Amino acid sequence: MLLISRSSCRFKIDATLSYMPWTHLIELTDVRMPFCDVISNNNGGGGGGGDNHSCCCKIFYQTYGYGPTKLLLIIGLAGTHESWGPQVKGLTGTETPNDTESINLNTPYDNIDVDNNGGIEICAFDNRGMGRSSAPTKKSQYTTTIMAKDAIALMDHLGWVKAHVFGHSMGAMIACKLAAMVPNRILSLALLNVTGGGFECFPKIDRQMISIAVRFLKAKTPEQRADVDLDTHYTKEYLEEYVGPDTRRKFLYQEYVRNISSAGMQSNYGFEGQVNACWTHKMTSKEIDVIRSAGFLVSIIHGRYDVIAQISHARKLAVKLQPSARMVDLFGGHLVSHERPDEVNQALLKLIKASELNLNLHDWSNLPKKGTGTHLVGIQMPLSREDSERGSCFYLVVGMLGKLQSALMYLFGLFVVAFEYSQRVFRSLKTAKVTISV
Repeated sequence: MLLISRSSCRFKIDATLSYMPWTHLIELTDVRMPFCDVISNNNGGGGGGGDNHSCCCKIFYQTYGYGPTKLLLIIGLAGTHESWGPQVKGLTGTETPNDTESINLNTPYDNIDVDNNGGIEICAFDNRGMGRSSAPTKKSQYTTTIMAKDAIALMDHLGWVKAHVFGHSMGAMIACKLAAMVPNRILSLALLNVTGGGFECFPKIDRQMISIAVRFLKAKTPEQRADVDLDTHYTKEYLEEYVGPDTRRKFLYQEYVRNISSAGMQSNYGFEGQVNACWTHKMTSKEIDVIRSAGFLVSIIHGRYDVIAQISHARKLAVKLQPSARMVDLFGGHLVSHERPDEVNQALLKLIKASELNLNLHDWSNLPKKGTGTHLVGIQMPLSREDSERGSCFYLVVGMLGKLQSALMYLFGLFVVAFEYSQRVFRSLKTAKVTISV
């Protein structure tokens, strides 16, 4: 059953009802309000006798620019809608949220001046558990499927029947689920710094990564968190470049501290929940087939030196999505959308334009065709049988080493959790008062 409150809406939404097959209640407030109320109804008994349990989650969002081309931006773990700043500015020409109080929502797009933004309207939002959106207290309320339903509810709230969907990191995982759930509402799909979730969320193990992990766990203030975030988001070369008299690190550090202080440190509920969403994320072969056969174009954009999401996982996903996918690897880290904003924006605009032109999937993809014996990147040359056998052995060894690395990272994670737990127990025992009765 789907119930929608229309009393305060100023647009028709009847066309969107067929796109939501799950039991869901969405209460739509006036589109001028920057919140979308998402209420999930779960019947405990599975039939008619169970208790009803509902959970309400407020999703905070902002829209930018005006025009018929709709873009939904989904940010990653611990990020807010403001993290899309370079893309909002580059694609719409403004960083100022729409003042919908002064816009007549019934005004046709032909009467809106879109010369400066190409007719693009963007919606960026805070995922549940971060920013000004609600932070449910149960981990089970954070999965990429649930968060994809939040995004679909937001599209309905805005009256968007279809949109281009771009996601970063965890947001790209959510975007994949969204595309598999409602492929007929997706105009194109851009996945930035994406992995397949689960063990693929573990970064490459080295001294730098272990140092970052320890510092991250110890970070309790905006200053400490900003210092860690810089090393996880950007390449060392980018941070050490001078912008005027100071390095970019110093400039960005001040900006990060200011933004974190403004938005507030992420709650434990939100952080643990979003981590759970990443850890439990998995795209089934059926979901991959749905995306691949849907007919829309996919762009997978990745920072070559991402220390969090390894580019090999993104390439693997690109191969699975053939012939729909184009792989774009850029010099940059995990936040390549900030480190290389012009190149990322150019790739996104190219995706939008190609989609509008109904470009053939095979003309869009830059990946080698399956069965040609070519590598994913580099010069495409046919391989001999002997070379193919050697390559198979090589990739088998690489795969085994990758699994070993994931297992070691998992054990390291268990060790960190156990260490923190023992510290808390020790502190509680240390502060406890013991009295002896005679």
